[in-house]
Amino acid sequence: MLSNSLVELDRSHLIHPVSSFRGHEARGVRVLRSAKGAQVTDAEGHTLIDGFAGLWCVNAGYGHESIVAAAADQMRKLPYATGYFDLGAEAPIRLAAELAERSPGDLDHIYFTLGGSDAVDSTIRFVRYYWHARGEPQRDQFISVEQGYHGSTSAGAGLTALPGFHEGFGVPYSWQHKISSHYVYRNPVGPEPQAIIDASVAELRAKVAEIGEERVAAFYLEPIQGSGGVLVPPTGWVKAMRDVCSELGILFIADEVITGFGRTGPLFACEEEGIVPDLMTTAKGLTSGYVPMGAVFMREHVYQTIADGAGAKAVGHGFTYSAHPVSAAVALEVLALYEGGLLENGRTMGARLMEGLRSLADHPLVGDVRGRGMLAAVELVSDKAARTPLPASLQPATRLFDRAWDAGLIVRSFPQGIFGYAPPLCCTADEIDQIVERTRTVLDQTLQDPEIRDILG
Repeated sequence: MLSNSLVELDRSHLIHPVSSFRGHEARGVRVLRSAKGAQVTDAEGHTLIDGFAGLWCVNAGYGHESIVAAAADQMRKLPYATGYFDLGAEAPIRLAAELAERSPGDLDHIYFTLGGSDAVDSTIRFVRYYWHARGEPQRDQFISVEQGYHGSTSAGAGLTALPGFHEGFGVPYSWQHKISSHYVYRNPVGPEPQAIIDASVAELRAKVAEIGEERVAAFYLEPIQGSGGVLVPPTGWVKAMRDVCSELGILFIADEVITGFGRTGPLFACEEEGIVPDLMTTAKGLTSGYVPMGAVFMREHVYQTIADGAGAKAVGHGFTYSAHPVSAAVALEVLALYEGGLLENGRTMGARLMEGLRSLADHPLVGDVRGRGMLAAVELVSDKAARTPLPASLQPATRLFDRAWDAGLIVRSFPQGIFGYAPPLCCTADEIDQIVERTRTVLDQTLQDPEIRDILG
């Protein structure tokens, strides 16, 4: 009865993010009741492996009592402290210092946000202020990558390059430009890494020339594109993009909202190519999703330019909940857990996950398996040779998600027929193996669908 009443209350009052309002009204909500480690239990007692860590965020896993204790202790002692008026609190100050110590290069200045979207939005404002401070206000054009995701604020949604975040919202704006994704599996230049890198470098240079080098403010990328389908670039691609930006004097922003905090192996994915972005955004794994928090990391030269440009004036950007002490206390404990063994376990289990998913490559429906660490994807096709996606008429996102749920597995199911994986770093070997085996079950069941068999002939 309780579950049924919640479904009706949800249907009547709660607006869900990135959902079909009418579709959700028809389907109703699945209510989650509890969670521990890498497993969640719904209101009907159905236990599932969370192969997507909530929304790529519960990196440490569920149910860590030490995180709960850190939050409760901070709430009892000081539940809120503003960062305005030169005030502050111990936890966010210590967190900023800990993050600066671990960040690539001289990303030594940290601005805290509530999550990833407003972290990206904050970079847009900081970038504009930076160029005004340098006496180049005409640098107001921004470039990002097709199939990338940079949040869903009014400005960030335009940097995002996925149609569902544009339609009906009047974005992207005229100052937001795109270059093609590296998408190795479907790249028109083929799968050879250097060819893809060369094509992207040429396209970025051409886009800058088209806009006018003196007008381009910044270039945004994700080290691995998440919501576009977990698209992993060739090794060297991110560094090549960084090198072009350095050469042309364009600020380079790495969006590590998904990839940060052990998701791909190291604490930050930028470490894998030895690059230092001018600004870097994080969120999700920062607090392992236990409480909201994001962060903008700022290089020394960016900070000093903004500071000198403002002089005695306030830099007019801020949020009520920036550097929230409870979120900071949680993040400090989560960081300790990462370095206390979770990062290492994530690296070991990430290798096991990739090995297991690659064992599915010979399945008739599997076109591509890709990933890095605990971030992976399996792309389904109806024709391997032609790389034909599953037809949209089959509603693969809903069909595949529902089938995985019934098999005891939560994964991201993208509309084009791609399974996305981002398990908690705490996963055991058995849980990783179960993720693979339950995926195989879903694939086998889907292969028996009459509509699929008709397509395959």
